[in-house]
Amino acid sequence: MGQKINPKAFRLGPLYTWDSRWFATDKEYKNFILEDVKLRKVLLNKLQPAGVIKIEIERSINKINIIVHVVRPGMVIGRGGHGLDDLKKFIEKIIVENRKKMKGFDKKQSIKLDLRIEPVKNPYLSAYFVANQVADQLAKRIPHKRVVNFAMEKVMSSGAKGVKIILSGRIAGAEISRRETYKIGSIPLSTIREEVDFASVPSLTKSGYVGVKVWICK
Repeated sequence: MGQKINPKAFRLGPLYTWDSRWFATDKEYKNFILEDVKLRKVLLNKLQPAGVIKIEIERSINKINIIVHVVRPGMVIGRGGHGLDDLKKFIEKIIVENRKKMKGFDKKQSIKLDLRIEPVKNPYLSAYFVANQVADQLAKRIPHKRVVNFAMEKVMSSGAKGVKIILSGRIAGAEISRRETYKIGSIPLSTIREEVDFASVPSLTKSGYVGVKVWICK
């Protein structure tokens, strides 16, 4: 199969559902997409220490539901739920500022925001979490083989059928960029009924970017 496709996009419908779930008219559609992209980008950066894995956004009339899947929910919620309240105010501020800049939004329209934090029981079965871990450790100049082997052992011990990790770029500061593939178990990419998770995360090392791609067959 020469054509490459994102394993999650390939399974949308039978196995996975969309991370953004809403309906919009022609005028609102582009604004909602840009707002979703902005919210995800800001939240992924802000909640990175808590181990954020996925952000789901649902919209209805004048209401936005945001579901954040994190490994360490205590860091987000805080003592007595103060962290959650601060995060809610932070998101509302971003939405208001974003809508002031965009055309087509009613500036006076009030927004109801519902924020939910979902804990992740098995983070090493999430490709995004594993890719982030590998990328962070590569940026700290830890030997790449040790990092990849440790990550693959953790994934397999969590109950996965198979895992594949590809590194590409100036690995270990080499003069010439190369590509290295590591694989354990089976990853049937063309079988739609198999639950395959995929993530691609860049790692900024001292000698340039190293791309990290992770496939996990659950």
